[in-house]
Amino acid sequence: MIAGTAAAQQSPTVTAADYTRAMHQLGPWTAPLVDHAVRSAQWIDARHFWYVDTDHGVPTIMLGDAANGTKAPAFDTAALLESLNAAGLGGRDATRLYFAGFEPDFDKNSAIVTVRGERYECGLAQPYGCQKLAAQPGEGPGVLSPDGTRAVFIRDWNLWVRDVSTGAERQLTTDGVENFGYATDNAGWKHSDQAIVIWSPDSRKVATFQQDQRAVADFSTTTTEVGHGRTDTWKYPFVGDKEIIQIQRVIVDVDNARVTRLNMPADLHRSSLCDDVVCGDGPQDMQWAKDSQTLAFVSTSRDHKVETMRIADANTGAVRDVFTETVPTWFDSGYNDEGFNWRYLSERGQILWWSQRDDWGHYYLYDAGTGRLVRQVTQGHWNVDHPVFIDERTGKMLIAGVGREPGVDPYYRSIYAVNLNGGAPRLLTPEKQDHIAIASSDGRYFVDIYSTPQEAQTAVLRRADGSVVAQLAKGDLTRLRATGWQPPENIAVTCSDGKTLCYGLLFKPAGFDPQKKYPIIDYVYPGPFMGTIATRQFIPSHGDSDALAQLGFAVVQIDGMGTPRRTKAFQDFYYRNMGLQAVPDQMTGIQDLATRNPWIDIDRVGIWGHSGGGNATAAAMFRFPDFFKVGIAESGNHDNRNYEDDYYEKYLGLLETDGNRSNYDTQANADFAHNLKGKLLLVHGMLDDNVPVSSTLLVVDALERANKDFDLILFPRAHHGYGDMSGYMMRRRWDYFVRNLMGATPPDEFRIAYPGFGG
Repeated sequence: MIAGTAAAQQSPTVTAADYTRAMHQLGPWTAPLVDHAVRSAQWIDARHFWYVDTDHGVPTIMLGDAANGTKAPAFDTAALLESLNAAGLGGRDATRLYFAGFEPDFDKNSAIVTVRGERYECGLAQPYGCQKLAAQPGEGPGVLSPDGTRAVFIRDWNLWVRDVSTGAERQLTTDGVENFGYATDNAGWKHSDQAIVIWSPDSRKVATFQQDQRAVADFSTTTTEVGHGRTDTWKYPFVGDKEIIQIQRVIVDVDNARVTRLNMPADLHRSSLCDDVVCGDGPQDMQWAKDSQTLAFVSTSRDHKVETMRIADANTGAVRDVFTETVPTWFDSGYNDEGFNWRYLSERGQILWWSQRDDWGHYYLYDAGTGRLVRQVTQGHWNVDHPVFIDERTGKMLIAGVGREPGVDPYYRSIYAVNLNGGAPRLLTPEKQDHIAIASSDGRYFVDIYSTPQEAQTAVLRRADGSVVAQLAKGDLTRLRATGWQPPENIAVTCSDGKTLCYGLLFKPAGFDPQKKYPIIDYVYPGPFMGTIATRQFIPSHGDSDALAQLGFAVVQIDGMGTPRRTKAFQDFYYRNMGLQAVPDQMTGIQDLATRNPWIDIDRVGIWGHSGGGNATAAAMFRFPDFFKVGIAESGNHDNRNYEDDYYEKYLGLLETDGNRSNYDTQANADFAHNLKGKLLLVHGMLDDNVPVSSTLLVVDALERANKDFDLILFPRAHHGYGDMSGYMMRRRWDYFVRNLMGATPPDEFRIAYPGFGG
């Protein structure tokens, strides 16, 4: 065990040695000390799969055979590294390896291994004889077709296709013009050059849109440099803007370069899940039929109250409405790590739809032809999280769900067998931990990876009935614990309504002494689309919460009301009152925690967060100034009238004005800045293209006008994240809490320098 730090002993000085111990609680130092904690697996075919097992920092590609229930190293890592270095990888030790891809060819007894963006063909028997593969003529940016032969990309606002084997390029659309281009990726807060398309299963067509943003207002950022700065300008609609981005849906026949425009009015730039047309890896609010003849998609109203399921004929562009769901607050197709929850079951002529219409997230089965509800597939006081596998022919499904099993943390996912044809779910994973399931292509097997915030990942291979075929790996924390690392504790505290439980994590101070009093820091992200705690899976470091605990603080993370994976009422708690989103629950949660843990100093409460967490931090300091004494608000969206239209129009409603007042006034932190009593540090990147820096500057202006003292850090070169200034910001965060919450003196200009981990 590490002895109590100087901070925990309430010394007036926190030393560089204390900061060094805290720094070593960050992920780059703790992650390499975890052995055999498998975090993912990939299926090669219905029988074989691969995963990476790491021991003392050295990764090994493991090849699994589900039919035989066996596992074995695909390579000896030391010998593979020697062969890769001989092929040009160049002098990396084995702990620096990161295997991004493994593509075996069992007939040739070889495999393509991807390391650091380069592909090497290696034999599966020693000597491996690895050879670096030259880039293919058609390699480059673009979205690859399912058969791997073609990739579509954007050039000059039009869609093009590249032949992967030859590199030949061909233009698919010709009428795309500036700000009215095809497959454009722009949500205002997010903009890139990637093409937003979804290929048909037969690799002959792509579904996309022509995005009309010609009338949308411009937004700009300007660099800070000697001489004239460089300005970046793009279209960025704000809440309440009359003109917002619209999309005209199209299907492009890649073979013939023919554009079929769907026979319907333009859709608003919306999706049923996130604040963009595309969420995660692709526009999953569009799904092709398996025969590539029809396309199902969802149209979402501007306020996200009305969702219309539609099906288009890919050849004619004819569109028909299948069904509509209208909700009183806002619709969401289900927050989870896997994307959209609905599925177009084209072989059955049905649509599997996720809805919270009975206060819980469940599946409903609709007839894709008539729009008639066939049946409710799942029900009860629990939530379906996401589908793992669906067999359309038999109706058999594997799904992940939360909150169903008594005595299990309501955020832990369990895996169930259900059937589209009806019947009760059957639990397949009895371990009271958070489960991730990766199913084989035929659904006969799945790799089950389970863990908790305290216990590292165990990976097993299961049959579809839940029976264990083989244990693949079991995480070992021996080396991590030897450093004095301590896991966080799961907590359940009283929410602000006085009756509901809010769940979270508590990080006790290093060298904990229950006879002492410790200041407490609350890290917050208020939702509503996600909560403070990013995962219930095991990770050795939770941002810098573990590091702050090492400095002598108690640290807490609480998923307040207004966050997902509970009831719809829980998630809607702050609807139209987003200025308080999850903040009162932080206060009541800490108060409840302090009544049970007298070592928490309730008179020394700090809070910090980034983005939405920055917003919540300032709200806490302004709304509850006698409780929260020190706050650090990083890149906060402090007034969402100065943020992209989709986000708050969903959670607070469309902008409504009555004279000089609006329904958005109560969410504007600047209007409450005059209440500040404690120490507040505001932070923002001057090139932030997500949350405009004006959001923080409005608060700065209000504080100055109110004659309030506060602190400010601006990063001239930083965007929404702080990039190469992240270490500097972390050190300044530690300093601020040490000085103002602990009442101690931090070391002078300590440098947080990350070790060179990577592959």
